Amino acid sequence: MSASRYDTSGLPEDQFEPGSDGKVLRNLRGIISPEEMATVETDELLRVSEHLLGEVGQEQTFTVQDIYGMHRQWLESIYSWAGKERQVNISKDGFSFAMARTIPNLMSEFERKQLACYTPCRFTDSNGIAGALAEVHVELMLIHPFREGNGRLGRLVATLMALQAGLPPLDYRELAGERKEEYFAAVRMGMVRDYAPMTQLFVDVIETSS
Repeated sequence: MSASRYDTSGLPEDQFEPGSDGKVLRNLRGIISPEEMATVETDELLRVSEHLLGEVGQEQTFTVQDIYGMHRQWLESIYSWAGKERQVNISKDGFSFAMARTIPNLMSEFERKQLACYTPCRFTDSNGIAGALAEVHVELMLIHPFREGNGRLGRLVATLMALQAGLPPLDYRELAGERKEEYFAAVRMGMVRDYAPMTQLFVDVIETSS
């Protein structure tokens, strides 16, 4: 996701790359084009995804440090803050994610309540798997621990969990396309601990991917 899609609170202008018209975050490669940055981020995500698909074990319980590590491996050649909790407050389309100062406590709670309960993902039916993926994904999205890349990292985590359950890699094209607004609405429903909408989306993703 490009930086321009988020509203930020108190973010200094110098955190955007000079010459990018406020559309590209300051980066280690001096990239100023949103299109070029999107390509570079996608290429790096494919690289780290292939690596993690062969590294993560079926019996691995994910931790918060694993989440940070995945983000760092993906973006460390692009952003100096890769793998680090964001220090700014962000919102999207009027919806505010967790306040930056609350992220450490929320991630600790996320580790105890979601990661420890649902990884390794050992469910054998699609509804059980979808429910586990949904709760982990929604809670991680609500926290939005990083300045950039939360959604894509969340989808990678869901794919790794699905592989633990014996499923093939997941196909998210519908969620990024015609069902995008439905997906965002499902994330917001997590504010009241209602994971049913996201569970149904993951049921459909699993069916499409099989």
